[in-house]
Amino acid sequence: MEKKLIIILVVFIASCSSSSDKKTEENKPQLALNKSNNTDIFNTAFAELMSNYYHLKDNFITESDTIINVYTKKLIINIDSLPINTLKADTNIVATAKATAQSISAELNGLLAEKNIEAKRKSFATLSEEMYDLIRTVQYDKATIYHAHCPMAFNGVGANWLSNSLDIKNPYIPKQMLTCGEITDSINFAKK
Repeated sequence: MEKKLIIILVVFIASCSSSSDKKTEENKPQLALNKSNNTDIFNTAFAELMSNYYHLKDNFITESDTIINVYTKKLIINIDSLPINTLKADTNIVATAKATAQSISAELNGLLAEKNIEAKRKSFATLSEEMYDLIRTVQYDKATIYHAHCPMAFNGVGANWLSNSLDIKNPYIPKQMLTCGEITDSINFAKK
């Protein structure tokens, strides 16, 4: 009889503590999924900037000079109007982002002025590195961005680009080595 009483008491205590744990879990407030560190205005503008960058990259793959110029012009507008002052960041980060954005704008204007596709590709390589720096500076957290590298670009010097996909589509030597390259970094500042 004593054993039964002890067992009943243990089961009762266990069930009480278990229901108390459930109540605690139920009372916890639900966190918003992927709440951004940046403002909606900034995130919207940055998403458009990245979308146009990806279109530019894709047109280096198809080697469409006219469309490369179209997306370069769109990127100039995007970067020159990027609302960096709306960043939720300290003044040093804002200043660094502004300086990087100015450098990107200058590189885009240089890319637009280039007359042949190989010169445009070299400018695109510089642009890609500056965009990579900007993404890390502002900690854009609305998408995962992949940093890819092709060691064979520019006669073995190598070059990087950004992608929204793990699939390798090389913008530097697409006719000979479309899938040459590897993902070297995955940029994801989203809160978990």
